[in-house]
Amino acid sequence: MGLNVGRKGQAKTTVTASNTARAMGSGQLEVFATPAMVALMEQAAVNSLALPVGQSSVGTSLTIKHSAATPLGANVFATAELVEINRRQLVFSVEVCDEAGQIGLGMHERFIIDIEPFLAKTQTRKQGM
Repeated sequence: MGLNVGRKGQAKTTVTASNTARAMGSGQLEVFATPAMVALMEQAAVNSLALPVGQSSVGTSLTIKHSAATPLGANVFATAELVEINRRQLVFSVEVCDEAGQIGLGMHERFIIDIEPFLAKTQTRKQGM
């Protein structure tokens, strides 16, 4: 698979009206939303992976701290570092910064999955509806 502890991935975005707390329903202010920061953290982790055809990864856990507000127009950057591998379980340390400094930290867990069996199992959840 070629995954090693220390592998890094990055993701970036700009704060726009569509990823503010007001737009995402997580608050009333026009600042970078916590749900948008979470998505950026996950994107950075996914960007660190180069999985074989037929495999992907799914997020299963995320513990974060959103420590500073970022205004409209500012750029936001996330860096994820793979810190632990336990078979198909991957654990990342993630840091998020804007141009003024750190705005968030977290630990993110993902699992490597085989796409077809995963989607087939997911479809069985419809039967309970």
